[in-house]
Amino acid sequence: MNTALGHIRVLDLSRIFAGPWATQNLADLGAEVIKIERPHKGDDTRAWGPPFLKDAEGRETDDSAYFLAVNRAKKSVTLDISTPEGQDIVRKLAAVSDVVIENYKVGTLARYGLAWEDLQKINPRLVYCSITGFGQNGPFADLPGYDYVFQGMGGLMSLTGIPDGEPGGGPMKAGVAISDLITGMYASTAILAALEHRHISGKGQYIDLALLDCTVALSSYMSMNYFLSGKVPKRMGNAHSNMVPYQVFRCQDGNMIIAVGNDSQFVALCKVIGLPDLGTDARFHTAGQRNRNRGELIPLIAEALMARTMDDWVARLEAENVPCGPIYDLKQVFEHEQVKFRGLKQSLPHAAGVDTPAVASPMNLSDTPIRHTRAAPALGEHNNEVLQGILGLEADALEALRNKGIT
Repeated sequence: MNTALGHIRVLDLSRIFAGPWATQNLADLGAEVIKIERPHKGDDTRAWGPPFLKDAEGRETDDSAYFLAVNRAKKSVTLDISTPEGQDIVRKLAAVSDVVIENYKVGTLARYGLAWEDLQKINPRLVYCSITGFGQNGPFADLPGYDYVFQGMGGLMSLTGIPDGEPGGGPMKAGVAISDLITGMYASTAILAALEHRHISGKGQYIDLALLDCTVALSSYMSMNYFLSGKVPKRMGNAHSNMVPYQVFRCQDGNMIIAVGNDSQFVALCKVIGLPDLGTDARFHTAGQRNRNRGELIPLIAEALMARTMDDWVARLEAENVPCGPIYDLKQVFEHEQVKFRGLKQSLPHAAGVDTPAVASPMNLSDTPIRHTRAAPALGEHNNEVLQGILGLEADALEALRNKGIT
């Protein structure tokens, strides 16, 4: 079976999350991803547990759930790139790769002779992607930073959470590392764009991605609201800034989401909940009017929804094509019949002799479907395969590198 990127080799010098998320996307699409890790320790996230993967005998391995989540289908090679020998191996791998991705602090790889300027001389067709907190230039370029920092600096936490003055009010981070995730997604897209341009130009290019830039970009329509109105958006809890009703509502036995996106859906909602006159009320009959008069509208809907259970309302609203749904925990998510049907939970073989659960890639391609073949690698699992099979190193040379602690 063909894969979309089976002809692409990626040299992955990144670690933690944003870079590995990007390269996992490429690996899912069929690229050969060679992940370079520190000897003995590996990627920092291998230790970010518990929980840790257990082997066939029930013993904890050194691989955390966090690491397994962002490194499937890659090949792990241990290499100390601070040594001349390690740097030479990176250059040799770059010479036969299509993509290099790294997330070292600005200037670190230049000191090792492994910067874009160095490697593109060896391989002019190379696409080289750098991911940093603040980008390659600017007054903050030299500073480090993690996802949490950029959720704050990029404005997301000013938009997420209960409004000030209400119980539980204050800024709130997302439940996942969203700045890392979105940067990894932008990196995947940018790399694929550079590879496509290479078909025309015959040359690779350099990609500079910053977590701050990507997080600010993620603010999307909220930034546009600010630009056009001059008003700084505030936290609105589970409500939407532009669409009403589009939030969480309480029912007899729990909470549900109603997400009305147009006027016809609003009319249908009003009919189902027994308030048909609201659908033609001049205060609410357009999206703009509902937004302007949300303070009057929301209490009326909230009171009506307390008359029935969540399941009852969901069934009635779905029958009238009103977007709605329950709020599930992850156990409920993976037990849902639609999630099961779509195959979103996978089971992949691991070097520890057990199958590892995984969340499937959501990319569904008709002619080059994604194949979930193996879990994240054990540390150094592919040293011999890559260094002998790709670079042609002899067994005694490999032994010498191991004895020196370079691999």
